[in-house]
Amino acid sequence: MSGTKQIKTALISVFHKDGLDELLKKLHEEGVKFLSTGGTQTFIESLGYECQKVEEVTTYPSILGGRVKTLHPKVFGGILARRDNEGDLKQMAEYDIPAIDLVIVDLYPFEQTVASGASEADIIEKIDIGGISLIRAGAKNFKDVVIVPSKAEYGVLLDILNKKGANTDIEDRKMFATRAFGVSSHYDTAIHNWFSQSC
Repeated sequence: MSGTKQIKTALISVFHKDGLDELLKKLHEEGVKFLSTGGTQTFIESLGYECQKVEEVTTYPSILGGRVKTLHPKVFGGILARRDNEGDLKQMAEYDIPAIDLVIVDLYPFEQTVASGASEADIIEKIDIGGISLIRAGAKNFKDVVIVPSKAEYGVLLDILNKKGANTDIEDRKMFATRAFGVSSHYDTAIHNWFSQSC
């Protein structure tokens, strides 16, 4: 297992922006480059930070009414690439895939939408696809990537940044991965329960 890793590039795609500003401030101070899309990108730029559009990396716009934004080999390749694998590194160079070291995601509020009594169509649109995929990819590659799967973990990462700068240990990354799979498991269970009850 690899030990300490430095965060150089962060992909940030969140639904709730509250609590994110303090984290962004610290990441910016540590020289971390931001990559984002849609409302999150607008929010980051409103705070005065530079932020590269995901669309600039993928060369694809957000399509299908926002259903497809981050689902692209250049994004997922940057998260899933094994930094100690010669073949992976060669393909990253060949296909111009940027390494992504930190993924911060906050899923669409599926359970809250169901609880609000929303229509079936509105509930379906709150089934997150890109976000849950980013969470699983980041957690799978915890050897190299930090995954922050919900706003509940913003403070946890901020504490680490304040103590260690933009560096994480393998124990830190595995802890975040464990929390990430907990988030994805809970989310999928909620969706499954809704479908079971609505059939």
